[in-house]
Amino acid sequence: MDDQNIQRPGEREASHYIVTPRGVKCLICPNECTLKEGELSDCHNRIARDGKLYTMAYGNPCAVHIDPVEKKPLLHFYPASLSFSLATAGCNFACLNCQNWEISQVSPTETRNYMASPENVVNQAINENCKSIAYTYSEPITFFEYMRDTATAAKARGVKNIMVSNGYINEEPLLELCRVIDAANIDLKTFDPETHLKLTAGNLKPILETLKTFRDKGVWVEITNLIIPGWTDNFDHITRMCDWLAKEGFSGNPLHFSRFHPQHKLTRLPPTPLQTLTKAKEIAIKAGLNYVYIGNIPGIGGEDTYCHACKVLLVKRNGFEIEQNLIVNGRCPKCQATIPGRW
Repeated sequence: MDDQNIQRPGEREASHYIVTPRGVKCLICPNECTLKEGELSDCHNRIARDGKLYTMAYGNPCAVHIDPVEKKPLLHFYPASLSFSLATAGCNFACLNCQNWEISQVSPTETRNYMASPENVVNQAINENCKSIAYTYSEPITFFEYMRDTATAAKARGVKNIMVSNGYINEEPLLELCRVIDAANIDLKTFDPETHLKLTAGNLKPILETLKTFRDKGVWVEITNLIIPGWTDNFDHITRMCDWLAKEGFSGNPLHFSRFHPQHKLTRLPPTPLQTLTKAKEIAIKAGLNYVYIGNIPGIGGEDTYCHACKVLLVKRNGFEIEQNLIVNGRCPKCQATIPGRW
């Protein structure tokens, strides 16, 4: 038998592609890679073979952990619960600052993988008392089929699904995911299109469309903005981002300003100054965003939750641990204001 026709471990025919005279064209994300026989996609885990497109990232995660949901970060989604977290190799971005480049910028053929079918993942999550499964660490859009099938199996058994993602996905596969994904943390890396392209190799507009689709379909969304000195610390861009979020109905969705630490190809930059993060938070609150957090700096109370109406401290956090949670039935016990999220 021709070696090219043997299905490898972790491979199965991909969804969302078409055959063109120039090769098979992937339709999962806006990269829309067109691949000739044997070529790999930009995300490193889709391959053209025998006139078809195959995902190389099905049932073969390279990272599996049990995390507090706060690590995603999700602060308004079942606080203090555990999330069964997994990733395969691959990403449809090439971020200069990637913190997991060892798995995101390689193919599943280059990582040490586990074998775990969707059903196995759900069983493990339930056995470990995890309320949710998180598709995270690399870019789950690139292991779309594995995430979709696992999330479908999880939903059928009452386990929640979390997508930690750059949001760089086409509309049709995104709508498929909206039927099974309960919450997402989306990296909105900058609001300047040129900077976004230079930093990630991806365009900004599809991510904004993803945020609006999740909003419209009732998926709980939290947004992370990593502030990188010299790259994404422009206060005019941050103001435009916050104004857009407020205008588009995200005032009640948490916005996480996250501190940059030197990583990958940006190791010569300094960590983000605290005053930059504090100024960004002030801009966001002025724009009308009610739940603004500062992450990656423990000990400053930057991830404590206050009622947007009466300003009382509701949830006090120490790292990923909850020291106090006064929210009752999704409401502030003092003024009875509804606190957006899933409690």
